[in-house]
Amino acid sequence: MTLLAASAGLVLARFTRPTARIMFSKVAVVTPYNGVPTLSFRLANQRRNQILEVQVSVTLVRDERTAEGEWMRRFYDLQLARQRSPIFAMTFTVMHPIEAASPLANAAASSLATEAAEIVVTVTGLDETMSQPVHARTSYLAHEVLWGRRFVDVFTQTKDGRLAVDYRRFHDTEPLQPPVPSVT
Repeated sequence: MTLLAASAGLVLARFTRPTARIMFSKVAVVTPYNGVPTLSFRLANQRRNQILEVQVSVTLVRDERTAEGEWMRRFYDLQLARQRSPIFAMTFTVMHPIEAASPLANAAASSLATEAAEIVVTVTGLDETMSQPVHARTSYLAHEVLWGRRFVDVFTQTKDGRLAVDYRRFHDTEPLQPPVPSVT
């Protein structure tokens, strides 16, 4: 009887563990944000409940040659405009400003491909219902980072005036519009 109870407990514990069910955008984009080139990608919570205390970590991994001439795989943590959120209900755009101190400063699509660059993303948080940690991860290869494009707006307004997210457009991007010259 004890063995049956222990087995049932182990099976129940295994199958009731929460899964993150976080959707990542299929691509990342590099686009200006407040005048600064910014690496961005989207996250969406596909769960019916919220994830609390979400932490996002982004790391650039690339091949580099050392001063001695040897190839080495290097890891660089990317500083984010916002790396945590107290609640994660619908969608979250993760942004890394590419400033002078950024490992992506002076990078381009061709240089990322040459360096076999990969952007690794990890997300952790607490399941609101079960109070257990959830984890998710993805990565973006050089060809999955689109330069000079931006994500389309996914927010719509319902008939009763509330904001909603159109997940059908979650992965969609569009080219940057050239600035319209002002007429004086």
